[in-house]
Amino acid sequence: MDAISVIRTKRDKGELSPEQIDWVIDAYTRGEVADEQMSALAMAILLNGMNREEISRWTAAMIASGERMDFSSLSRPTADKHSTGGVGDKITLPLAPLVAACGAAVPQLSGRGLGHTGGTLDKLESIPGWRALLSNEEMLNVLDTAGAVICAAGDGLAPADKKLYALRDVTGTVEAIPLIASSIMSKKIAEGTGSLVLDVKVGSGAFMKNIDDARELASTMVGLGTDHGVKTVALLTDMSTPLGLTAGNALEVRESIEVLAGGGPQDVIDLTLALAREMLAAAGIEDADPAKALADGSAMDVWRRMITAQGGDPDAALPVAREQHHVTAPSTGILTRLDAYDIGVAAWRLGAGRARKEDPVQAGAGIEIHAKPGEPVTAGQRLLTLHTDTPERFDYALQALTSAFDIAPTGTDYTPTPIVLDRIA
Repeated sequence: MDAISVIRTKRDKGELSPEQIDWVIDAYTRGEVADEQMSALAMAILLNGMNREEISRWTAAMIASGERMDFSSLSRPTADKHSTGGVGDKITLPLAPLVAACGAAVPQLSGRGLGHTGGTLDKLESIPGWRALLSNEEMLNVLDTAGAVICAAGDGLAPADKKLYALRDVTGTVEAIPLIASSIMSKKIAEGTGSLVLDVKVGSGAFMKNIDDARELASTMVGLGTDHGVKTVALLTDMSTPLGLTAGNALEVRESIEVLAGGGPQDVIDLTLALAREMLAAAGIEDADPAKALADGSAMDVWRRMITAQGGDPDAALPVAREQHHVTAPSTGILTRLDAYDIGVAAWRLGAGRARKEDPVQAGAGIEIHAKPGEPVTAGQRLLTLHTDTPERFDYALQALTSAFDIAPTGTDYTPTPIVLDRIA
């Protein structure tokens, strides 16, 4: 085997053999295949695609590059969820303890934010003392005692993907659907969960801007899960408008706790319950009612156990940014659009996100939303409150919001977009 022949096969629109795929992933992980050679292969895959057999083998090779976790010692079935990322997407925080309260074990390996999309670990690290880095033994202990764990993936899971992802990020090949799907699914399958529900976001604030691309990605990932023995379902969900009423780390934790306490924004509640029902069904738990577990406080109990087990103080005050700035409605009417991407970029510029993986984030930075599309607004009314510790960021954030919303005359018809757009199984 040699890298040039593998590159040429895909460059010329050929099908990579299982042997070629196994060799190139292993050799790249060991450093025998150079970054520039893997860059050329990734670009060829972006331009010419892969069939299902190739993607499945590519995923298997990335899984084989590292360890696989085993949760067979647990007394309950495992169910996990993965979101492709969005703005205000705090769903994992109430969802994991909710599903655990209904009888499943939830091993949730999560990531950090990059660019305009937030990261679950960044949000939880705004809780004093909470730890994202757990050993495999610690992760299993938290799962066993609390029922759910949210933590960072260890270096031993799919190391080939970690190396390839960093390369794709700087070579213009992030958009390759075969590589997106295998990247996500190699880590989830190696994680060892018995079932998986995918939340594939669609809209301006999502990676997939149109529903056809999102459907292709979701179908590819569902196929990969099926091929590797993991029961997998995908929901396509709207990300044209931010989820909930906050975008930012501590702000989103506060809102998630409101949901666990029986309140919170309706769109966050609806999506949390929709995903919980899918996770429970995939895990074979048919008789649990997640709405009841939210209402009776049992999901909150799991949240408190989970946070405490990972070193956090569930009663501690969350960080609050030192400075605020209000954005008001320029006219009276109906708010018809609030762009998720623009809100995400503004929150990022306020300090809630990072441009590079090593950048720090401000726990209290972000945006509060005071009106959502379909609601009446009055001239001078607060639409948004911007939060940051560094007020020199306000002007830069406000530039991102110059066309973030539309207000139509009072009486204008408004048809809301459903939160769940499609289901793929």
